Amino acid sequence: MSVWSAVLLASCVCVGLKAFGYLVPPRLLEAPRPARISDLLTVALLGALVAVQSLGAGQEILVDARVPAVLVAAGLLWMRQSFLVVVVGAAVVAALLRLTGLAV
Repeated sequence: MSVWSAVLLASCVCVGLKAFGYLVPPRLLEAPRPARISDLLTVALLGALVAVQSLGAGQEILVDARVPAVLVAAGLLWMRQSFLVVVVGAAVVAALLRLTGLAV
């Protein structure tokens, strides 16, 4: 099986799963337990994505300017700042750390 065959097969499976989701009765999805699981699963997946993108460099863990930038972004979000302020604040912190040579 070539790479493109695998990509096409995976795409068909994803479309099939999405179509199957429309066949599930709404009463099953609106129950408290599935709703809570889907909420927690979303948060867990987003947290894992942030961790991998912040600390990952290939097959190793790399602590560089991204870590303080993510911490600043988390602090700004905790202070309920707007998304634009969070992004600019994190970018400025990462840029200053790289400019001064304190982080790669």
